[in-house]
Amino acid sequence: MRSWFVTKLGEPEDVLEIRETDMPVPEKGEVLIRVKAFALNFFDILQCQGNYQVKPPIPFTPGAEVAGIVEEAGEGSSYKKGDRVLALPTPPNGGFTEYVAVNEENVFPISDEISYDHGSAFYITYHTSYYALKSKAALKEGETLLVHAGSGGVGSAAVQIGKALGATVIATAGSDEKVELCKKIGADYAINYRKDDFVPVVKELTGGKGADVIYDPVGGDVFHKSRKCIAFDGRLLVIGFAGGTIPEVPVNHVLIKNYSVVGIHYGYFRQLFPEKVKQLHEELMALYKEGKLEPVIYKKYAFEEVPSALNELASRKTWGKLVVNP
Repeated sequence: MRSWFVTKLGEPEDVLEIRETDMPVPEKGEVLIRVKAFALNFFDILQCQGNYQVKPPIPFTPGAEVAGIVEEAGEGSSYKKGDRVLALPTPPNGGFTEYVAVNEENVFPISDEISYDHGSAFYITYHTSYYALKSKAALKEGETLLVHAGSGGVGSAAVQIGKALGATVIATAGSDEKVELCKKIGADYAINYRKDDFVPVVKELTGGKGADVIYDPVGGDVFHKSRKCIAFDGRLLVIGFAGGTIPEVPVNHVLIKNYSVVGIHYGYFRQLFPEKVKQLHEELMALYKEGKLEPVIYKKYAFEEVPSALNELASRKTWGKLVVNP
């Protein structure tokens, strides 16, 4: 079988190479999956560069999201040959491959209705956004949700989940094309932040009240501007720092406007509460079946195109998720 390997640290096109390897043999508690699709994430690029917090020994196969068919299950498994699943492999035995053995606790069933492309692009974005909006923010029907980077992976998921939970959704994006995408996937309003200051627009759209919940995967100045348009008793969700700058929180402002700054570390939540994660997954699958969720796929690539696809992702001109079909 073929697998991509990081052979040294650097830019993806310089350090990735395809190698022929033996088929993995699943151990007890593992599932062997024939990969039908895998998704690319920005941290895959960071791992190639050696700039991610997780640093597998070289050589390693990157890739954290796959969807496919169970080929073989280890002793005592709840899965069987032929089951459709999505999974979260971990380097050094990551998902940029044709077959991968994954610990069963990181494998989730997918319904017949969901394609493998959608399945590979589903877990990180939708699980993160659903946990953030439903469990942590307690987003209610009729509230206003502001989603930054609404055309991105987690952002587009947050837009759809916000609508599924009954919120009025305002999205920000960095181009007119991305603004139109936000509207297409359900945002009630979308703002090109490169042209317009989103703060007065949000205030105008909410009658001066501000957004009840703000979903921020960007950080930096976006976080600080968000504080200016959050409602009294609002919830400002810290998802990540794609803008590169980690902001400091002026707690006097938090006190005066009576809002909450809520950290979202879904990976740690998953480690602590695996049973709750399974329940969230079932709820998300139900929403998918109802047609309320649909992963946004920017482009699909052939197996040999992984380095160029990662370069395209690094340009930050893409939206949604990039998917590879082995």
